[in-house]
Amino acid sequence: MNIPFNKPYLTGKETHYMYDAVQTGKISGNGKYTQLCQNFLKEKYGFGKCLLTTSCTDALEMAAILINIEPGDEIIMPSYTFVSTANAFILRGAKIIFADSRKDHPGIDEDSIEALISAKTKAIVPVHYAGVACNMDKIMDIAQRHNLFVIEDAAQAIDSFYTGKDGKKRALGSIGHLAAFSFHETKNIISGEGGMLAINDNQFIERAEIIWEKGTNRSSFFRGEVDKYGWVDMGSSFLPSEIIAAFLWAQLENLQMIQERRLKLWNIYLTELDDWAKENSVSLPVIPSFASNNAHMFYLVFKDITSRDKIIAQLKSKNILSVFHYLSLHSSKFYANKHDGRNLPETDRYSECLLRLPMFYELDIDKVIDAIKS
Repeated sequence: MNIPFNKPYLTGKETHYMYDAVQTGKISGNGKYTQLCQNFLKEKYGFGKCLLTTSCTDALEMAAILINIEPGDEIIMPSYTFVSTANAFILRGAKIIFADSRKDHPGIDEDSIEALISAKTKAIVPVHYAGVACNMDKIMDIAQRHNLFVIEDAAQAIDSFYTGKDGKKRALGSIGHLAAFSFHETKNIISGEGGMLAINDNQFIERAEIIWEKGTNRSSFFRGEVDKYGWVDMGSSFLPSEIIAAFLWAQLENLQMIQERRLKLWNIYLTELDDWAKENSVSLPVIPSFASNNAHMFYLVFKDITSRDKIIAQLKSKNILSVFHYLSLHSSKFYANKHDGRNLPETDRYSECLLRLPMFYELDIDKVIDAIKS
């Protein structure tokens, strides 16, 4: 039996709701299922406003437009992230200032951020890697003192939380001014391709709807707030169809069940691989005291690339697919000559030494664990 790295989980209601969406005759978006999803997520996680998008990439691009990124603006973000995190701002002419990762976790090194700020800095984009929170108290404090925006890249962070120094537990994506989520088929909750922009600063809500609707005030028109709609701002086709939203609704209805299963699998990995990891100088995931775990990903960090590649080959020989993750963006072919030359050793270490294990609802986890231990 082959074990893939990821296998999309279907609840059984996806096609039923998609059929229903088609039967309503309203399939172009912002209909029944769009509203169901947006209202559910807003109420459950305390976001200011939710707008579904066709991808997390689109949500990030909307965020870049909303904070008026212009050529020459600087954006601070980790180098160990997916290219979309940077591309959204590159497209508006910004310069990316890459920060290193933490020693204990691939997320951004919060203590390195302040030294990277200049007069041109416009925003900080923390990435909640593996659904594990960055230290948002530190980041929001820095942003407030320097008058910067914070855009959370919460692509992997649905149903994950941060406990602040005030003791309050808050959903990731509800803390920064804006936040972007992904519902790509590799995520916990999926719609094939899909995403969402969470808007937590009221100053952005009205304009976000306009950008979402191709730069028109059509949403206001449908609510009866204006007697006609027209082109009032820049925008693009960020709004997904009702068919995508219908698929997503079937997933959201079963969010608790999906999360319970993933957490069970994650904890089995942690328990069963603990002794093996110690014997082989392999690091297991670290969950900081301020963060929760949404079981998006289980990864191993090896002492060197040779050790990692041996395990990849070992698992492959047993028809199990394990994969490394991001290549450092600061040393990429596109950005290497634009980077300021700083070494980012932790980022490079994770690029060379981190390995992701299969993680999906129907995983035969015992087979994976046995193959690793053998």
